[in-house]
Amino acid sequence: MLTILGFVMIATFLVLIMTKKMSPIAALVLIPALFCVLVGQGAKLGDYVIEGVGDLAPTAAMLMFAIVYFGVMIDVGLFDPIVRGILRFCKADPMRIVVGTALLASIVSLDGDGSTTFMITVSAMYPLYKRLKMSLVVLTGVAATANGVMNTLPWGGPTARAATALKVDATDIFVPMIPALAVGLLAVFLLSYVLGLRERKRLGTLTLDEVLEPATETVTETVLVEAGGGSGGKGAARTGSGGGAGSSAGGVSYDKGADSKGSDAEEPADDEEFKGLDPNRSTLRPRLYWFNAGLTLVLLTAMIMQLMPIPVLFLLGAALALTVNFPSMKEQRARIAAHADNVLNVSGMVFAAAVFTGVLTGTGMVEHMADWLVGAVPEGMGPHMGIVTGLLSLPLTYFMSNDGFYFGVLPVLAEAGAAHGVSPLEVARASIVGQPLHMSSPLVPAVYVLVGMAKVEFGDHTRFTVKWAVLTSLVVLAAAILFGTI
Repeated sequence: MLTILGFVMIATFLVLIMTKKMSPIAALVLIPALFCVLVGQGAKLGDYVIEGVGDLAPTAAMLMFAIVYFGVMIDVGLFDPIVRGILRFCKADPMRIVVGTALLASIVSLDGDGSTTFMITVSAMYPLYKRLKMSLVVLTGVAATANGVMNTLPWGGPTARAATALKVDATDIFVPMIPALAVGLLAVFLLSYVLGLRERKRLGTLTLDEVLEPATETVTETVLVEAGGGSGGKGAARTGSGGGAGSSAGGVSYDKGADSKGSDAEEPADDEEFKGLDPNRSTLRPRLYWFNAGLTLVLLTAMIMQLMPIPVLFLLGAALALTVNFPSMKEQRARIAAHADNVLNVSGMVFAAAVFTGVLTGTGMVEHMADWLVGAVPEGMGPHMGIVTGLLSLPLTYFMSNDGFYFGVLPVLAEAGAAHGVSPLEVARASIVGQPLHMSSPLVPAVYVLVGMAKVEFGDHTRFTVKWAVLTSLVVLAAAILFGTI
């Protein structure tokens, strides 16, 4: 019964958020609370929630101060050169920008922390997507999938968990998987290329000067780009199809005919102005650029070397960044207030997810679901437990935390494989195949940073990303089988 209720609870949650019948926060809280009562454990709901909150509290604290830190870095202009550099490389071509998103997310993922990766990637790329009217779910989907492949690094989490659970060396898991993971990363770049071509066909291409300079003239049947709050400049004509009267939204006058195509397009808020490349915003601190760059480098290095817990590092970094860049108490309060919306949304989502995970774990639903899935494996598949583990890693790492999968389910799978002569190393390697999908799981706090900063509905992100993430995971699995790793 717990197995059925567990799957029904997860399915109910996903359907409600993807159809936008409930907000993610409400669904994460109310759905598990209802099912906790249905399984007859309503009296223990408080204990489950407190335990879940306790487990995720350090993550919530880390995200809160990380958002403030990177928010300040955006304010002071740390990422402006990155944005302009990528724009010059991409030449305002939507296809190149999507590929650039995959490249940037992959590089930044080397730090092993998904939240940091998403903050930096969205900070750099979001202004470009908004300026060119590109689909924001393409940004979140490509970033999440690229990070999922890179999340398999030994210091990223899953590989270390698999090594610990099965008492094997993390290097022996990761190194043989490098060719297969490289193919998976190549698949992400190919995906970004295809999605970019679709965006280019939908929107056309701007020249570099047309994007960087504000526009004041009205040009018939063209897209006009204005800098938020700017004046002067020249018209920016976008090549591509579409006609009709232009209309203004968020400081950008655009052709609705050209932007209405494609179901995955994300419309900007009517009152939102483009500020990402505004060279005159009052928060810029050009004289402190190298201090801020050095501080960020030191912070990321300390994270990789694990000198301190990540929440402590971001707490110290945020306090130092605010103090040096904005000595005035009034300015500090203004900066904190400016990012309070993101902080509240993300931290609220994390604590709401704690209710979901707390009920899943506390009621025993996760354990029963895992046992059922393992038991459903046909006896004849025993000698192929590596492939079975790879396939099971997709749904299991999506519906449960990495800790739950690697420490609760993986040992059972490895034991079943050992009975048929399958090496624990082979099972461990297969277990990391599902990470591209895992990074879009509603149980991963970092994904709320991604959708929150990109201003994308979680349901829209899920509906768009899951199919591509599953495909990427299957490519990694197929490549591992082809190379003989699994």
